[in-house]
Amino acid sequence: MRVYVPLTLSGLAEAYRTGELGAGPLVAYAVTPALREWYLSDDIEELEYAALGRAALASLRLLAADPGAVRRRVVVAVDVPDGSAATDPDRGLDPAALGEVRLAGPVRLAKAASVHVDSDDAEADVAAAVDALPAADGGDDDAQFVVDGAEDHELLWFATQEIPNLVGRTG
Repeated sequence: MRVYVPLTLSGLAEAYRTGELGAGPLVAYAVTPALREWYLSDDIEELEYAALGRAALASLRLLAADPGAVRRRVVVAVDVPDGSAATDPDRGLDPAALGEVRLAGPVRLAKAASVHVDSDDAEADVAAAVDALPAADGGDDDAQFVVDGAEDHELLWFATQEIPNLVGRTG
């Protein structure tokens, strides 16, 4: 099963240093029954793109919690064994939890299939979206428009071999 783990660049650097995306429980996003129902598509590529988008929004929230982080969203695509990702039945109908899964154990960075990161030119819009999140969460339509503006930037695809360059390390 492919899951999408939201991170920041500093979180990716930590994962590169330790070899793990986290000790668990780890929040990730995947094609869940609720996401299928919300997205209304049977095309697995479209559904996985929707799950990636949900993880990108979660990355935006991680940036909001880390004022010093570079304002670029990061999502790591990882293949995990079927059954290792579980949905929270109490949050199944919560729109904020669409596609959300929990991974109980540690996830080795070596299991990553790819990394998706904003380009440098997205930083200003991502920073504005981070600043607008609290108001958007409070129902402010103008702030939601700013948050949605970050989604106008496609995340760039990187092979896992490029992680050292992404985090500013070699070797």
